[in-house]
Formats: sequence, structure tokens, C-alpha cells
Amino acid sequence: MSLWIGIAFVSVVFFTSMLSGVFGMAGGLVLLWFLLLIFPAGTAMAVHGVIQLTANGSRAWLSRRYIVWPIVAFMTLGVLSAAGLLLLFNYSPNAASVSLLIGLMPILVWMPKRWFHLDANRASHALCCGIASGGLTIAAGVSGPLIDIFFVRSRMDRRQVVATKAMIQVVAHSIKIIFYLSAAMALSTGEWGIVLLAAPFAIFGTHTGNRILHRLTDANFRTWTRWIVTGIGVFYFLQGLFLLTR
Repeated sequence: MSLWIGIAFVSVVFFTSMLSGVFGMAGGLVLLWFLLLIFPAGTAMAVHGVIQLTANGSRAWLSRRYIVWPIVAFMTLGVLSAAGLLLLFNYSPNAASVSLLIGLMPILVWMPKRWFHLDANRASHALCCGIASGGLTIAAGVSGPLIDIFFVRSRMDRRQVVATKAMIQVVAHSIKIIFYLSAAMALSTGEWGIVLLAAPFAIFGTHTGNRILHRLTDANFRTWTRWIVTGIGVFYFLQGLFLLTR
């Protein structure tokens, strides 16, 4: 990794962490795109997991009084189950499949709420959310829009949504790092040094985004989230199609 790429990486980590600090997702989507440009898919997943673990961990800590812990517990069981299934099938990612999976995610944020009868406050639904989102986190790197459909019928406000999602993503990204540990070993000591250097910027970006979050209304929060995720998803989908035709 050259000096300029390292500087760009640290900058991207800060701004994407700030974006996720506001909307609870989206930043991770942008960060993964950048990582796929400079690393093989498996290594990109591992590095993404480290940065997202740091960003989500700081976000969860800042909003810890809003975390709904029973939901986190059941989702964790689901994530572990999904990881076990992917290990069983010896899953290995590539940039094209990851891009297409992420590109299809915005469909979820535009589906009418009345179509879903899902509520993360229900134990069985939280478990299913963990399986689905955990599998997608490990397979495609991110799962924010999928998690959201399990929260649309809940009575949680934006702060509880962001805090609870942050905590479950701490779990999911931790498991993702372990899943791609062998790919992570391909990084040199210097490259890992830059990754670790970027970690404090993830925390700083998250703190900045968290301050912006408290100034948003619930309506603006949901509207902006929908359009930002859609724009990123369209870009990913087109990139996936391009990679398939190369």
C-alpha cells in the first residue's frame, strides 16, 4: 500500500464512519467499495470487518443506554448459525458477487412497510434477522438495509435503532473477521499498521456523526437513509454487471 493510498484510506474511514454515525449504515457500503479496489475480496472483507468493528463499537458505546439487549442476544445466535452454514459450504467471495448482492439491497428500503409483519422485539424474528443479516454480512460485507426491515414495525426511535444495530454489527463484524482470518494474513505488517492507524479516525468520525444524528427528526432520518442507500446500491449493481462482463 503506497503512502497516498494510505492517506486516502484513512480519509475514507473517517468520512464513512461519520456517515454511518448519522444513519446507522451507508458508510460501510462506501468503505467496502474502496477496499475492493485495493485488496482481493477476502482480504477486503477482513479489513472492512476491523474498521467496522471499531466504528460500530464506538457508536454502540456512545449510544449504549439506548441498546435493546434482548434483541442483540437473539440476533447473535442467528449470526453464529449463519456463519456455521457458510463454513459448511466453504463460501468464498469475489468482487462481482459482492457488488451484485449489495446492489440489490436498496430494493428492501423501498418496499412498503405494510408488506412486512416483522418486529425485532419478537424473539423468533430477532433470531431470523440474525441468521439473514449475519449471513449477508459475511457473504457481502454489509447488511444494514436487511436489518432495517425487522425494525420497521418496532416502537423504537432513531436512537434505539442506531444503537441496537451498532451492537449487533459489532457481533457480526467480529465473526466476519474470524471467518476471513486466513485472507487477512496476506497483509503485510506495514499494511496492518495503516489499518490500525485508521481505527481512531473511525471512532472520531462516528462521534461526529452521532452529534449530527441527534439533530435529525425521525422522518428526515428515514428519508435520507432511503435515498443514500439507493444511490450507493445502484452504483454497486452497475459495477457488479461490469465485472461479470469483463
